[in-house]
Amino acid sequence: MKLYFTKIHGLGNDFILVEYRSIKSRRLAGLSKKLCNRRFGIGADQLLVLCDSTKADYKIRIFNADGSEVEMCGNGIRCVAKHIWESRLTPTRFRKSRVLSIETMAGIIYPEKSGTLVKVDMGEPIFAPELIPVAISRKVKLPLPRLSKGIHSGANSRLIINYPLKIKNKSFKITCLSMGNPHAVIVVKNTDSVAVDQYGPLIENHRLFPKRTNVEFIQIINKSNIKMRVWERGTGETLACGTGASAAGVASVLLGLANRKMNLHFPGGKLSVQWSAKDNHVYMTGSAEKVFDGIVDI
Repeated sequence: MKLYFTKIHGLGNDFILVEYRSIKSRRLAGLSKKLCNRRFGIGADQLLVLCDSTKADYKIRIFNADGSEVEMCGNGIRCVAKHIWESRLTPTRFRKSRVLSIETMAGIIYPEKSGTLVKVDMGEPIFAPELIPVAISRKVKLPLPRLSKGIHSGANSRLIINYPLKIKNKSFKITCLSMGNPHAVIVVKNTDSVAVDQYGPLIENHRLFPKRTNVEFIQIINKSNIKMRVWERGTGETLACGTGASAAGVASVLLGLANRKMNLHFPGGKLSVQWSAKDNHVYMTGSAEKVFDGIVDI
């Protein structure tokens, strides 16, 4: 069977995008492992499967390189929006629409055109441990942080901020939240010196995280610029991560280290993030670039 696909990336975080209609659902996990393999397949961080939706313009299913399905991907959503706007197969009403609605496992996401870039409403950050999820008992007393003026954590006051986590011979302070998927943000002095490939998978698979977690190592340059590297669950270190940038931005504001509007600098390029004080939503803006179209036998 021949499968038509598009190779696309957001700051080097690369994807294989396919249409659901031509694939049986039960084959998607195995297909992702096969196609994302960089030596024996096309090569990508994730497989994006574009589907019809009864709730939004389109639905997207997201599979990691290891075959696991995930709730949300910020760079992936930008790439999907770019594809919808530019594909000749897309109905005219969607190609001309400035704002799209994309159904995900984390809810409906709204990407919109922003010049040559794509801006995405990532929704509100989630802090409740049981919703991230983080396996911290309610009996464990979490310190109540002193939040900056204008910062609200919602009804839940059990914020996981600078929580101590020991991995092998090293101690980390993690700040946890969900941007539709789980994140553990760690402030370091220098991201270049962090052994991401060593500590990333150990934190990802730690018993503290029942659904595993993405791990962000961030270096504060100033209150408007943050350097970071990310270990994505089910994929490994990637050149950029949209939900990771959003989580890192929120965590930095909570820790009093950044303004609500900032730039996140990845090895693959820059994403702009704003945590709005008006609606508590996180807005992420960045590029999406098509690489090529192709056909593969499956």
